[in-house]
Amino acid sequence: MFFVWLAYYNNTAYNIDMNNKQLAAHWEQSSDRDFVTVDILFENKQYPQSLFWGHLVLEKLLKAIYAKVNPQNPHAPKTHDLLFLAKRSGLEFSEEIVDKLENITDFNLSARYEDEKHIFYKQCTKEFTSEQIRIIKELRQWLKKLIEA
Repeated sequence: MFFVWLAYYNNTAYNIDMNNKQLAAHWEQSSDRDFVTVDILFENKQYPQSLFWGHLVLEKLLKAIYAKVNPQNPHAPKTHDLLFLAKRSGLEFSEEIVDKLENITDFNLSARYEDEKHIFYKQCTKEFTSEQIRIIKELRQWLKKLIEA
């Protein structure tokens, strides 16, 4: 399964010379592919990994928005911090969204670093992961609407 995904994923080349519209489209398309991966991982009971990829889905959409609103310098900062990216993209949002973005940013760190994995993996029950994916999907819809606007 992962070999198929990897071959599919690598069909999109990232080019440093892309203009802001091309770069925004690149990030959005990459996010859409990763979104499929979230569901595949969840269905296969790979709960921590599904949340890790859910974080990437939102990160890439925020980078698409950044590229869209920064035509002079469309290359988003090299960070995984969702709140930082949202602020740098000029988005307005509630405290509730701040909390959600901070929480989901932790999925990236917790799934990546060995010293945090054990605690995170215990937390990632089917119920917990299902609820977090629901939130990721909600935020994804919001970000996609902003890209289309």
